[in-house]
Amino acid sequence: MVVAAAAAFSPVLIGDAYAFKLFGITIFGKDEDDAQQVPDPVRYQVELKADTADPDLKEALENSSRLVSDQKQPVSGDLGIVVKARDDRERLIAALYEKARYGGVVTITIDGQNIDDLPPNPTFDRSGPIPVTVDITPGPVFRVREVQFGGDAADRNPADYDLAPGAEAGSLAIIKAGDKIVEQLKTEGRPFAKLTERKVVADHRSDTVDIVLSAEGGPVAPIGDVGVTGEKTVRPGFIQRYSRLNKGDAYSPETLKKAGERLRALGVFSSVTIHEGDALAPDGTLPMTIEVSEGKRRYFGVGAQYSTTDGFGVQGYWGHRNLFGEAETLRIEGSVSRLGETTDVGSLDYSAGILFTKPGAFFPAATLKAGIVAKTQNPDAYSATLITASLGLSYELTDKDTISASGEVSWERDDDAFGTNDYLTFTLPIQYDRDARDDKFNPTEGYRATVSVKPGYEIFNATPYAAFEGSISGYLPFGAEDRLVLAGKVAAGVLIGGGGIEDIPATQRFFAGGGGSVRGYSYQEISPYDANGDATGGRSYVTASLEARIKITDTIGLVPFVDVGTVSDSTFPGFSDIRAGAGAGIRYATPFGPLRLDFAVPLNKYEDGTDYGIYAGIGQSF
Repeated sequence: MVVAAAAAFSPVLIGDAYAFKLFGITIFGKDEDDAQQVPDPVRYQVELKADTADPDLKEALENSSRLVSDQKQPVSGDLGIVVKARDDRERLIAALYEKARYGGVVTITIDGQNIDDLPPNPTFDRSGPIPVTVDITPGPVFRVREVQFGGDAADRNPADYDLAPGAEAGSLAIIKAGDKIVEQLKTEGRPFAKLTERKVVADHRSDTVDIVLSAEGGPVAPIGDVGVTGEKTVRPGFIQRYSRLNKGDAYSPETLKKAGERLRALGVFSSVTIHEGDALAPDGTLPMTIEVSEGKRRYFGVGAQYSTTDGFGVQGYWGHRNLFGEAETLRIEGSVSRLGETTDVGSLDYSAGILFTKPGAFFPAATLKAGIVAKTQNPDAYSATLITASLGLSYELTDKDTISASGEVSWERDDDAFGTNDYLTFTLPIQYDRDARDDKFNPTEGYRATVSVKPGYEIFNATPYAAFEGSISGYLPFGAEDRLVLAGKVAAGVLIGGGGIEDIPATQRFFAGGGGSVRGYSYQEISPYDANGDATGGRSYVTASLEARIKITDTIGLVPFVDVGTVSDSTFPGFSDIRAGAGAGIRYATPFGPLRLDFAVPLNKYEDGTDYGIYAGIGQSF
């Protein structure tokens, strides 16, 4: 089981109430007694009556009612109930309009009195919770009768905006149609596009709605001069260049959105806002200003994890986010793991490294990375001590496509099935990555594909070799609000060259098993074995995973899964020894991605092999 903790767990005790917090989020319990926070607390009990057989409408009304959702919390004074009830009526009427119910009636009574008949300062019997009744008559569904698009929207088809005659005339659909028209005009390079008229007339005799939407596009204007404000230590020229908002380029809302996301991803700024000019410059361009607020430059953290097969581990790191004024990052990190699995200090896993990253190197879309890392690794298959130095460059071809290349020099000493051997390797990893997922931490649709080639040369034995790997994962949603997502992943690799597998360092051979491949098996347990029963690593592998990600509530999910994989000592993957694991996991949604906890068992375990595995982390497994 792997659990990250960086000063994250915070139990809070206040009076008789208690809470458990994770990363500042209350997981269960109360922070404190709500009644102690509210002056003159008054409690009430609400009953919502909706005269409808439509379960979706009833659910929407219940979700819109603050009286219902907040009824366990007291209000302040008798007047507080009245204020809440009047606000609730507006919310419920808006919810009816969203469902195309323009003839609906919402009646709310407090202690038997209609809220419209109450005096300015009402008083209620507080001997028990004050009864509140919400009575809703939804009325009929109104449908679109006639739609008129005017101005620069006159040539558009209402059916493309879900407003075809006969369609439900929900208020949200009408609002979205107007917003979509303006967004499309802006995408055409018209920054001052606006809606000039939005008129909705409901006919209660025929239960129909007539709609008028008019828009004005305004002039086409490219991006003009881009200024920067709010910067302190980050150079303004770098901010403008890295945003990729260049004078003369076509204007579009998507371009501005991507620029903001790009700058926030640097980690240097606590906020980024892009302001558009109120008027065009004399040359017909649209001036802009990037307003930033810088965050702390230095940071540090600690973490911990536990695995049922690898014991306890701790990590620590220190970093600087703006080393030379252009968002360069320097990170120093170290870790110790396998604590508790062995009493031999020399058999623990150690890692220490220094990593440097320079965004916008040579080109705005390029990132330079350099690092040196020293490790000792002691999985069941081998023991390795290695030092690796690397220098590489990645380049964003598009928002979805990235290509990267680097050079790596590594010295490694292995103690494995082939005895004790030293290796000195030079490799040139090259990778292409296409990421079309809708969310990197919790994807519900789209796909991600990677292809890599890693040619290498082992200097001590004069051995050339190359590794080729590829993977693809996809996501398919089902049901309202993506209550079910089917997720699948397939990965494969081939290692060619070398007189024998022993001529290639153990850390560059193929293994499978563990949380990143086939769950239920220990880390790197899936491998070819020699006559002595020692794992040797392989020249090829294939792994596949299938998950059903089921939402139980808005925050809790259940994920049954099955993983399969095989590792072969031949350059063509063999399928004579396929290993499979199955299990289920729990997901808890947080703003930074789901917390993951999986339990898996091997379906065809090795003799004396792992019986089960527990895995945890942040984000989905793939």
